[in-house]
Amino acid sequence: MPKKEVPIGQLQNYLPPGTYEPVLSYLRQYKVHLTVARERKSVLGDYRHSTHHANHRISVNGNLNPYSFLITLLHELAHLLTFEQFGNHVLSHGREWKAIYVKILDQFLQHQVFPGDIESELLRSLKNPAATTCAEDGLLRVLRKYDSKESDNRLVEEIETNKLFRTHDGRVFKKEGKLRKRFKCIEIKTGRVYLFSPVYEVQAV
Repeated sequence: MPKKEVPIGQLQNYLPPGTYEPVLSYLRQYKVHLTVARERKSVLGDYRHSTHHANHRISVNGNLNPYSFLITLLHELAHLLTFEQFGNHVLSHGREWKAIYVKILDQFLQHQVFPGDIESELLRSLKNPAATTCAEDGLLRVLRKYDSKESDNRLVEEIETNKLFRTHDGRVFKKEGKLRKRFKCIEIKTGRVYLFSPVYEVQAV
């Protein structure tokens, strides 16, 4: 996936107001090679630990709104700090990572850099942070409100029952009923049944 290194002076264009300096402090302290990636559907961010030949590397999707960008970047920084302290001897999203992520995020929450609705969801998620923002439905719904209005994407939960939608890879599905937390959907071409998260982004057909 093509990426580009972010010139330090341009980093603030991706971040909410008032967050550039503390973020920059982390990047400089740990000599992070930060890159911005094109949209990736499976991940929002990525971390690679330092080696004898390379510094710590973090990539974040460049299409994210500033609040999503910051949260994703802090998520990856928590991986970096976990590696610095524990190496590869702990689970990637285990209790050690969760404790460090909570501590980092709390520093930004104390300075009220997030709108009230995002702050409320973050405070709720801090009780047990998920491995990815994509796994926190409430937070995803709130963050989506701050996306560009030019997008014609919709959430699966916003598609009417028995209506068709298209995923980013071009496949077409018909939405059926809800099974516990996910929606049962039928792929039109194959007839196969798939279960979709209610906050998965698709396009109505």
